[in-house]
Amino acid sequence: MKDRQLFFDLDRTLWDFEANSKKALQHLYGELKLGEHIEHFNHFHHTYTRINADLWQQFGKGKVTKNELRNGRFHKTLAYHGIEDTLISQQMSDAYIEISPRQTQLFPNAMETLESLKKEGYSMHIITNGFPEVQHIKLENSGIAAYFSTILCSEDVGFSKPNGEIFAEALRRSGCTSRNAVMIGDDIKADIMGSLNAGWHAIHFDPERKFKKERNVKRIRSLEELPLEIAMLPL
Repeated sequence: MKDRQLFFDLDRTLWDFEANSKKALQHLYGELKLGEHIEHFNHFHHTYTRINADLWQQFGKGKVTKNELRNGRFHKTLAYHGIEDTLISQQMSDAYIEISPRQTQLFPNAMETLESLKKEGYSMHIITNGFPEVQHIKLENSGIAAYFSTILCSEDVGFSKPNGEIFAEALRRSGCTSRNAVMIGDDIKADIMGSLNAGWHAIHFDPERKFKKERNVKRIRSLEELPLEIAMLPL
């Protein structure tokens, strides 16, 4: 068994958040007949994506609550398009939380990479800022839950990445040391800088090269690159 242990982010690293969210929203757009009010789904989706990202930022800073995030993103999106209907926005919020995490699209080579790393003897874990009740559904429905020994959600700890406390708690639960811990994630601030500041190794998953290359940070575009990059990390 290898001493080095691997800690994965979930959304936008293994589970394709954008693709799965879009599929759920397309279903709701049709089910609730939003096309009668908003001419194109892409207009609705663009508005929602912008508002959702802004509310998640505010949530991370403690400026809005979990419920304000979940309900406000739909209320604000519909209001932007001239639909002031609290009942519809609440229906959308409830249905989205039910439908979205049950989507199963992973990033290319995710399953194969996890299987390869498992065969190589790595212990693997999840560290996510997502809410526990939906993250566990995503892991189970997409068929990857069994690969992970520890699933750590920020809400369970009371701290979100990049706060050092969540990385310290991950070490306590896994029995790993910081020198043997490797964080793999897409968010340069939360996943990469957070783990590096905690004394971990880090590998940045950036398939679309959205971020400027950080000095001394390993970066991959495909998950199939991961086994080799992990093997090349200094001991």
